[in-house]
Amino acid sequence: MIKPVLVIMAAGMGSRYGGLKQIDPVDDEGHIIMDFSMYDARKAGFEKVIFIIKRENEKDFREIVGDRISEYMEVAYAFQEITNIPDGYTVPEGRVKPWGTGHAILSCIDEVDGPFAVVNADDYYGAEAFKLIYDYLASHKDDEKYRYTMVGYNLANTVTDNGHVARGVCDMNEQGELVAIHERTKIEKRDGGIAYTEDDGATWTALPEDTIVSMNMWGFTKSILAELRDRFPAFLDKGLIENPQKCEYFLPEVVSDLLKEEKASAAVLKSADKWYGVTYREDKPVVVAAIQKMKDEGLYPKNLWEDN
Repeated sequence: MIKPVLVIMAAGMGSRYGGLKQIDPVDDEGHIIMDFSMYDARKAGFEKVIFIIKRENEKDFREIVGDRISEYMEVAYAFQEITNIPDGYTVPEGRVKPWGTGHAILSCIDEVDGPFAVVNADDYYGAEAFKLIYDYLASHKDDEKYRYTMVGYNLANTVTDNGHVARGVCDMNEQGELVAIHERTKIEKRDGGIAYTEDDGATWTALPEDTIVSMNMWGFTKSILAELRDRFPAFLDKGLIENPQKCEYFLPEVVSDLLKEEKASAAVLKSADKWYGVTYREDKPVVVAAIQKMKDEGLYPKNLWEDN
């Protein structure tokens, strides 16, 4: 069986945070959040990482991340480019926004030949999550259905004090499999609880703190790539009419469709770890303090790769 590989979505520039947040150090040793993800992934068994980046960031990304990590893992690159759309379609004039997470994963179709895990560049997932997902991918393969998986987190462990976040809210069956996932793009702490809005704050809907949510940590067989490719034109047909400047091809929505069609299953692997991320500039001190605490507790060495 082909060994699972790690795919890191790092094409976003972080418009809310400002700057290339994925390469902003979070400790005195100069580590970035991705270092901790790759360190945990390597310990879990992943030997190859594919970075999805913007082509214009390639030089900086190689110098700051890729060349350094290539000593410890095999490194490859895929480029998410707004012009990478099917023949017969054109990018709307004035559009600069990427086409979303589904399009990002589709951009690595030529680099992936087996099972793979997907994570965001600017999220800390915890060592348990990488172990769970590697073990699943290494022991499952497609049969009468595509056998996918995701790591789910308690909502309360994934929100910030500094603004709203986007999360996939999960519906599950009694077997712990994903039934559907609902993309909520504006979730925040509110009135002592957590709530989301879909109308720019005119109304809010409360969510229980123990709601299982997706942090875009997915495990797939390579079958997802053909599905993403084949469904992209239908997304464009609709999106280019309804919202040509901002429509996004969300990975969770494609997974939801495959679940509804009973073409796929997705086992939900639950992690009790707390998420950390730099959605906003104000989040950074929280992340820095959390990383230091984990080092003090012996969860990570002072210098990740030197001590590996």
